[in-house]
Amino acid sequence: MKYLIVGLGNIGDEYANTRHNIGFMCVDRFAQKHEVAWADKRYGFVGSCRVKNAELVLLKPSTYMNLSGNAVRYWLNEENIPVENMLVIVDDLNLPFGTIRIRKQGSDGGHNGLKHIQQVLGTEAYARVRFGIGNDFSKGRQINFVLGEWSDEEKDVLTERLDRIAEIIPSFCLQGIDRTMNQYNSK
Repeated sequence: MKYLIVGLGNIGDEYANTRHNIGFMCVDRFAQKHEVAWADKRYGFVGSCRVKNAELVLLKPSTYMNLSGNAVRYWLNEENIPVENMLVIVDDLNLPFGTIRIRKQGSDGGHNGLKHIQQVLGTEAYARVRFGIGNDFSKGRQINFVLGEWSDEEKDVLTERLDRIAEIIPSFCLQGIDRTMNQYNSK
């Protein structure tokens, strides 16, 4: 079986360590653990590896967050991967920092990357991992918070949470979304 694992973020050094790029950070951690090399290809940075009998295609879209659907659609088609074999990793300011929430489908929750993916694919029925970044910002400061860098306190927790996502990815591919949700959503 073949799977598309998508980490959402924005390209460019100015975004590298921001909360909005947690999707990139998660697939980077998985790629590091599995010695995946990234290649700059159409619509994104792509890598691949095998985990047991599963072939994983990793994607960090280069389209910027608001146009993520273009990259997702292209790589689903290019690799002939059904949408039910796709996992999207994204930041979520509606969840407390460090909370990991796995869902098999759902709304975009106000996230522009998910919104564009759903518009382009015409469905909300795809798996996603929402990584809570919290909402510790004053009124009118949401963009600065989301595009801001991690605090020192957050960095202390981040490594363990990235490692947890690196476990969730192969679980999704080998055990399926339901068992993965049961195993990881409660922790």
